[in-house]
Amino acid sequence: MTPDEYYFEEGCFIVELHNTPADPAVSVARARVEPGRTTRWHSLAGIEERYLIVQGAGRVEVGDRAPREVRQNDVVRIPAGCRQRIANAGPDDLVFLAICTPRFVPAAYCDLDRAEPAP
Repeated sequence: MTPDEYYFEEGCFIVELHNTPADPAVSVARARVEPGRTTRWHSLAGIEERYLIVQGAGRVEVGDRAPREVRQNDVVRIPAGCRQRIANAGPDDLVFLAICTPRFVPAAYCDLDRAEPAP
């Protein structure tokens, strides 16, 4: 864990590389998922996201699509509001850049594993 890295309740470690109101069009964070871990189902309201896999191997799930294996240099596009999660399927840390357009803001985050079921 680096000094700038923090644990996010989604189930991964985050380093904010670029996220400022002065550049509302984009944010970039480095995410790290430990071996054997899967992030929680979540979505981002009004924010499209791309994962650029930097190291490791994993399995990503986006919306109702079949799970997809990912590895270094793969890019995964996640439409705004679409449910998503990623699992580390390898023996080492899975590291990826999370690129959000427009920039990530905490109010857009929805933890779908905690969401109440509709009546």
